[in-house]
Amino acid sequence: MQETDIRPSGAVADGGADAPAGGGLPRHWPLLLLGAAVVPGVLLVVVGRSLDEPAVQAWRTVCLAVTVQALPFLLLGTALSGAINAFVPASVFQRVLPKRPALAVPVAGAAGVVLPGCECASVPVANSLIGRGVTPAAAFAFLLSAPAVNPVVLTATAVAFPGRPEMVLARLAASLVTAAAMGWLWLWLGREEWLRPRTDRPAGHVPGRSRFREFRQGFQHDFLHAGGFLVVGAMAAATFNVAVPRSVLDTFAGSPWLSVLFLAALAIVLAVCSEADAFVAASLSGFSPVARLTFMVVGPMVDLKLIALQAGTFGRAFAVRFSAATAVVAVVCSAVIGGVLL
Repeated sequence: MQETDIRPSGAVADGGADAPAGGGLPRHWPLLLLGAAVVPGVLLVVVGRSLDEPAVQAWRTVCLAVTVQALPFLLLGTALSGAINAFVPASVFQRVLPKRPALAVPVAGAAGVVLPGCECASVPVANSLIGRGVTPAAAFAFLLSAPAVNPVVLTATAVAFPGRPEMVLARLAASLVTAAAMGWLWLWLGREEWLRPRTDRPAGHVPGRSRFREFRQGFQHDFLHAGGFLVVGAMAAATFNVAVPRSVLDTFAGSPWLSVLFLAALAIVLAVCSEADAFVAASLSGFSPVARLTFMVVGPMVDLKLIALQAGTFGRAFAVRFSAATAVVAVVCSAVIGGVLL
């Protein structure tokens, strides 16, 4: 019997002309790829004619530098994330976590150091952990720490800030403290009625399916999805560096607190992948090290795409409260730890 696919709208697709094959790329993906490659270039040429040529060259240089530097780390991070999702059972997390929730929170946060994953993958993994009996506080600590302190992200940070090991240490410490604090905060103030985890989107290996096919599909989805945000973030960073008047930057960069809050808000709006945000932060050379640290700590934990993912997975009541609290805790931890280490 031929399997059918129930779409969110309620329609049944049986492999029609416009349906992606096996959840893969759309049928007309070559045209989409060609358009993505040609349209920005055409727009750049058209707009560039009305702009000062050195400004266009500076924009192109910054955009390409951020993208090329970050792309290998994005590739490695999404490959490792897809491998963990396909080959590592979620039950492993449940076995290694302590039974007491207060102790499970820091252990789950520390697990992010050795278990890489991007923001997009951490949300369904956390949902799966909760569904398999892991306390929500520990699952949320892992959700926040995994995309922020995994080896790929820390290595990318070291490359983006050469000769600055204190920046890597500060990012690791601030991210771990934020993740643990949010887990404990949920144990203290969290309410069950705020949490509505979905059960129709499985994370990890599904029995009966090929693990290699799951790896390929997960890697393909995460890389294309995160790669788009990387390009947008690089373009935004280049525009920010070239188009924003120096007087405006000086207004924020000259104030320690305004610069921290400004880059925290920028991280939420840009939604740059955690494997690439260090290169964007490094390009914001007019701001203080503490402000750039805040950008790297807040971004992997709170941004527009993560808020949308959390709302779709756990419910809007949870996403609004959890994201707002995480942003505040992340800024405070970044300011305190950055002030000590940087």
